Amino acid sequence: MFRMTGFVQIYTGNGKGKTTAAMGLAFRAAGRGLRTYIAQFLKAQPTGEIEAAKKLAPLIRIEQFGREGFITVREGPGDEDLERARTGLARAREAMLSGEYRIVILDEVNTAVHLKILPEADVLALLDARPAEVELVLTGRYAPDSFIARADLVTEMKEIKHYFAQGVKAREGIEK
Repeated sequence: MFRMTGFVQIYTGNGKGKTTAAMGLAFRAAGRGLRTYIAQFLKAQPTGEIEAAKKLAPLIRIEQFGREGFITVREGPGDEDLERARTGLARAREAMLSGEYRIVILDEVNTAVHLKILPEADVLALLDARPAEVELVLTGRYAPDSFIARADLVTEMKEIKHYFAQGVKAREGIEK
């Protein structure tokens, strides 16, 4: 069987579309029969992508490793946040090494590292362990320079204008 080379992709920046780009890759892969595992850090709410992935199971699997509510800079992460993130990284590593998934997405992992919920070194160790045929995608604002240096593709989403600034809330089916 032909083995494709996998790459490391990063979607970062302050603009909308990082998770959406990663989900688009997963749905494109599913259309070709490739399986994707998605670990969502910092997220615990129901979303349209979770419902869509259920319809495409077992081609796309999403697990969330956040808690309800938001982590603030003032409060910092709690023990529960740290444990959920550690569990998420361990599950992503298992999926990546299992041979079952062609694509592994670590959604919001950059932000989790920025907020000190995950150690940067732990994510770098996961990058080092990546099998050559696995495509690994890291999303979230604040991608560390060490991740960018190891990536094969880096896309920065830059906010020019956003309707959230006018008070529009996240809409079902569009932002959630």
